Amino acid sequence: MNSEKKCEVLCSQSNKPVTLTVEQSRLVAERITEDYYVHLIADNLPVATRLELYSNRDSDDKKKEKDVQFEHGYRLGFTDVNKIYLHNHLSFILYYHREDMEEDQEHTYRVVRFEVIPQSIRLEDLKADEKSSCTLPEGTNSSPQEIDPTKENQLYFTYSVHWEESDIKWASRWDTYLTMSDVQIHWFSIINSVVVVFFLSGILSMIIIRTLRKDIANYNKEDDIEDTMEESGWKLVHGDVFRPPQYPMILSSLLGSGIQLFCMILIVIFVAMLGMLSPSSRGALMTTACFLFMFMGVFGGFSAGRLYRTLKGHRWKKGAFCVPFPTMVALLCMWFGISLPLVYLGYYFGFRKQPYDNPVRTNQIPRQIPEQRWYMNRFVGILMAGILPFGAMFIELFFIFSAIWENQFYYLFGFLFLVFIILVVSCSQISIVMVYFQLCAEDYRWWWRNFLVSGGSAFYVLVYAIFYFVNKLDIVEFIPSLLYFGYTALMVLSFWLLTGTIGFYAAYMFVRKIYAAVKID
Repeated sequence: MNSEKKCEVLCSQSNKPVTLTVEQSRLVAERITEDYYVHLIADNLPVATRLELYSNRDSDDKKKEKDVQFEHGYRLGFTDVNKIYLHNHLSFILYYHREDMEEDQEHTYRVVRFEVIPQSIRLEDLKADEKSSCTLPEGTNSSPQEIDPTKENQLYFTYSVHWEESDIKWASRWDTYLTMSDVQIHWFSIINSVVVVFFLSGILSMIIIRTLRKDIANYNKEDDIEDTMEESGWKLVHGDVFRPPQYPMILSSLLGSGIQLFCMILIVIFVAMLGMLSPSSRGALMTTACFLFMFMGVFGGFSAGRLYRTLKGHRWKKGAFCVPFPTMVALLCMWFGISLPLVYLGYYFGFRKQPYDNPVRTNQIPRQIPEQRWYMNRFVGILMAGILPFGAMFIELFFIFSAIWENQFYYLFGFLFLVFIILVVSCSQISIVMVYFQLCAEDYRWWWRNFLVSGGSAFYVLVYAIFYFVNKLDIVEFIPSLLYFGYTALMVLSFWLLTGTIGFYAAYMFVRKIYAAVKID
């Protein structure tokens, strides 16, 4: 602590340089060309590379303003004119804060920032002695350390340590890492999404409310007037609208998984927004998410069990087994020990509870469905329903993808919570509109269709992920590509379950509400 080191040699014995074999040289060169980063930790702080960006390009040099940003880790090396160079010297800069103590006590030092300046210095320009000390070349006279992948390479690995006192306190030491992104674009995204979503939601709500009031008023007229009118529209399918769909066990299981995901995501984002999941606790976010996902199985099982009974299901034990399938694949041991028993418990109580009380009875004979227009096609519905929710969140999605794949920090959970609320509102609105149009077309098979259509924004997330891979990432190898699309498939599937569940329950409440408002003989 607080010990300066000008230049120290690593990985060498008796003043001899390190020799990289042809195979090692080829591997290092390959990693450098693939833009690999090195990550180090000191006192639980990740190392960062300082980047100084000039905001005023056209002005004089004196007037240029420096915009200091930090890059997570440091690059393994760099390429220049088809030659590959390795960063073999690391200049560490550790900032410390001196704690105020009483006179009789020793000062306590706290590390508050960990920076690195990577350099490439060729073997001939480094002078090492027998005590593992070295002398760095003065000025910019040295040449970088080239790595030739076709032969053996000799080099020194060296480092230096410099300590600087800082006014940053221990509690604020992560601020440097978490304030890298421009906050203005997040606010612009939020305001834009709020304006668009609530404007469209207001228009849709006004149209549907006015139309519904007119419909309900017409349907509830006196009998003599009603006898002269021929029924049409959504009231016509009142005897079939709550007819159980095909595969009710699978549908209730998927919706139970969606409820489980929804509860987990809502709690994790809210807790992270309050600052309870500190980035200094590595893996805390993922651990909390896994822990909550398992324990939210009670709510997922309860909602799935009650819906399954509403859909006239009887094999509740088999249905309970289907709910936590994603967890079973990923976390087999915890699934058997914790998640499965909790899901069974929730499913048992949900199945024992009274089913949802539907306002109208279901006819014995299914009604014939008229031929549907082209725009009522399921895939067309997915495309139409997915635009609004995706448009409300795609800017935040860009930052999440950058955090996962481009070595960036993401800790703006306050923005993420607002985007999540907007997503819930937009999914619910679109789902209600789509189910209303479907019932007006006298098609009562809305259960599965609404679940699929409400998750339409997942299709756009998949398209965006492919666009991001092609335009933003320089991935050419098979294994990294497989990793990217494997994780993307899991994200898209989870997002479809989440948005499909939100839309389904919004539509279900809407359908029950409108049929409870009309007089049915």
